[in-house]
Amino acid sequence: MKKAITILVAACLSVASFAQAKINTMKMKIADFQEKTTKVVLTGNSMHDARLQNAVKNNWTISPVEFCTVAEYESLKSNPDYYFLLTVSGQFEKEAVPGIEFLSLVKGGIGASGNVDDLFEVVTVPFRSIDSHTGREFVLLPALLDIIQDHVSKSMDTDLEGYSGLNNYNLNLAKSKGYRIIFAEEDLAKDVMPSVRQAYVKGGMEIMDADDADDVFLANAEKTLVSFTVAPADTEGGSYCYKMLIDSATHTLYYYRKHKITKKFGNGFLTEDVKRVSASR
Repeated sequence: MKKAITILVAACLSVASFAQAKINTMKMKIADFQEKTTKVVLTGNSMHDARLQNAVKNNWTISPVEFCTVAEYESLKSNPDYYFLLTVSGQFEKEAVPGIEFLSLVKGGIGASGNVDDLFEVVTVPFRSIDSHTGREFVLLPALLDIIQDHVSKSMDTDLEGYSGLNNYNLNLAKSKGYRIIFAEEDLAKDVMPSVRQAYVKGGMEIMDADDADDVFLANAEKTLVSFTVAPADTEGGSYCYKMLIDSATHTLYYYRKHKITKKFGNGFLTEDVKRVSASR
């Protein structure tokens, strides 16, 4: 996947003095995170930036935080004393144009390739469609920020968490027995037919209008998971859809999967996702 921020999957290997090899793992790379300032890069879009600033001020607790312009980011990105949280566009290999925006946390400094643009990526979460803004992204934004912070905290403890990425959070689904699970209607793919709903949407699982689902999320309802999907407005040409279930009270991520969008599989939770969630009950 081609993105503004390149994903670095493997750990870098550096050779120490006296020819002793030292593995510079992700845990080691971000060990200074809480001591460094995280610069949140504003886009220049006043509405977006105001909501982003408000969410960060109210939810970011893991490190010192400041806001900066894109121009300031460009002048500071080679400095390893800063981390940066950016809104970046993501383009998959077969997409003609980028279709999704992501929130990406990176560490300043020279990348492994020697290119300052090849910054070390800590974590990236899907945020919204580039061409179709529903407004739900800002309802869920505080939770997305908390998911980023939780992942950073866990990655500082163990490399397993860092390199497993957000997929590792699917293990939480087994802990959701007795939870209320709410799917926004718009988050369900067209292949989730009435027969599927009747067979699998039960035992505390509900489908409701997106506005009602957002109201539940904003109420911080306990033991309640709410769906959130991110996909391009134009689903042609090898795009992907991201699907999440997030705890409305704790902002814990319980489900995170993506699938390639095809003529058969469109946007939203597929039948196989609904079955998987139902099986966890």
